[in-house]
Amino acid sequence: MSLRYTDCTFGYRARTPVLDSLTLELPTGHTVLLGPNGAGKSTLLSLGASALAPKTGRVGWGSLDSARSRDRGEYRRRVGWLPQRIEPVPGLTVREQAAYAGWLKGLSKRRAWDRAVRALDRVRLSELADRRSHELSGGQLRRLGIAQALVHRAELILLDEPTAGLDPVQRGVFRDLVGELSGTAQVIVSTHQTEDLADVYEAVVVLDRGAPVFRGAIGDFLSLAPPEVAAERRAEAAYRGLVRGEV
Repeated sequence: MSLRYTDCTFGYRARTPVLDSLTLELPTGHTVLLGPNGAGKSTLLSLGASALAPKTGRVGWGSLDSARSRDRGEYRRRVGWLPQRIEPVPGLTVREQAAYAGWLKGLSKRRAWDRAVRALDRVRLSELADRRSHELSGGQLRRLGIAQALVHRAELILLDEPTAGLDPVQRGVFRDLVGELSGTAQVIVSTHQTEDLADVYEAVVVLDRGAPVFRGAIGDFLSLAPPEVAAERRAEAAYRGLVRGEV
């Protein structure tokens, strides 16, 4: 299955749409969503997670429509979501917050509590499971947010700037985690950093000013760079050739 946007329009202010009649089918597998700040990446993923609803059009996963009331619960159970801003829940420990996220997605309290252990282990937070979530550092809180997206074992996981605030070691852990999810869940990761591309991803979508300007395989994306560009700079060169910069 793939995440589909059909004739979607959304804006935070009247007469200023971020996305205007957008029709886009995201590739299956693991995809990087690239684009400058203000391109609409967070809005696109928020719509995909049903955290926002399009003003017009529809967002679908399989036969489910995110805006249709009878589908919404099942849609949210199948789609995991990491927003840019992760908030600690006052009074909850790290494990309790991860379990709470699973319970909100429809798991029983017992199953959510048990699955929180595995989710925290995958993001290397097991040793902090009993710490209050408000005591975590920014990078630790980010990893807790990733655990929350994993705890209910979604079919599709949407991660908005997941490596922001992570140090190089933690970024390596994240790349390993994305690789581990291959075959069990599809992953869409948004970023404006071309160095976040890695061999665990299969496709790239580039968004610029609310419109897709590239959709294809990693190799096809890199081939857009001029032939004289060094291998380690090819992603940056290809990206710069496609976008016009921040809005």
